Amino acid sequence: MKPRTQSNLFVGNPRESVVNVASVPQRSPFRYPGGKTWLVPTVRRWLGSLNYRPRVFYEPFAGGGIVSLTVACEDLADRIIMVEKDEDVAAVWEVALSKDAEALSRRILEFELTRESVEDVLREPGRTLPDHAFQTIIRNRVYHGGILAPGSGLMKNGENGRGIKSRWYPKTIAARITAIAELQGKVFFIRGDGMDVLHADRVETNVAFFIDPPYTVAGKRAGRRLYKYNELDHRALFDLAAQLRGDFLMTYDDCEEVRAMAEMKGFEVVLHAMKNTHNAVQRELLVARDVSWMRQR
Repeated sequence: MKPRTQSNLFVGNPRESVVNVASVPQRSPFRYPGGKTWLVPTVRRWLGSLNYRPRVFYEPFAGGGIVSLTVACEDLADRIIMVEKDEDVAAVWEVALSKDAEALSRRILEFELTRESVEDVLREPGRTLPDHAFQTIIRNRVYHGGILAPGSGLMKNGENGRGIKSRWYPKTIAARITAIAELQGKVFFIRGDGMDVLHADRVETNVAFFIDPPYTVAGKRAGRRLYKYNELDHRALFDLAAQLRGDFLMTYDDCEEVRAMAEMKGFEVVLHAMKNTHNAVQRELLVARDVSWMRQR
């Protein structure tokens, strides 16, 4: 076995390597805090570097699901399994991948969004799964930053003075849900704990895992503010990653605790430049068994 080394490598020059997310097909119906659109080109390179085509591609902390949707739409794996614990987010994926997707798309197209109509929709808990999914889409589009976690609320000014309508694009959202529905039979969704799925399928071979957990190592507040289910045993996650027979790629905030856990397991790390919601360049840490493919041009 070759010795494992830590790396501070950027993917290219930090200023030049920041992905223009407008160049990446936007397939998710969510505007998702912590979304990974910027990482899509790197995921393509990672999967292309494997010496096998993944039988199954797992995303155990699916969230907005852009990576899974890309893998499915670009036929980079035979089967895709998305897992999400958040009941609100899960409702959307369950409906979008069901016979009720068309009705959800139609309901979005027909909805006249005003502050009053939004308050009417959100006043009562959704009585059915499609109701719950519709409420989640509405909240995601009218809440500050698309944040669904407790404590979030309606935006006031929005963009260009459009208020709560500033992120409401019904034709686009409906079209994305329709496109997701066409992936039934290739994409499968599990409402549950990603850690349980990782444990259950850790011995599967010729598979790939994209692991993007909530960033709460070292008391990081962002994950606690953005996600309903933000508590995670990160050491246990690294233990599970070490047991996976399939290849994996993990993403994390760059901090000493994450680097130490990676080093303890013999994993390699690499820094990747990205832009946050304020358009500032930041570094996120990618963790894998081998990052040599990142250096290949």
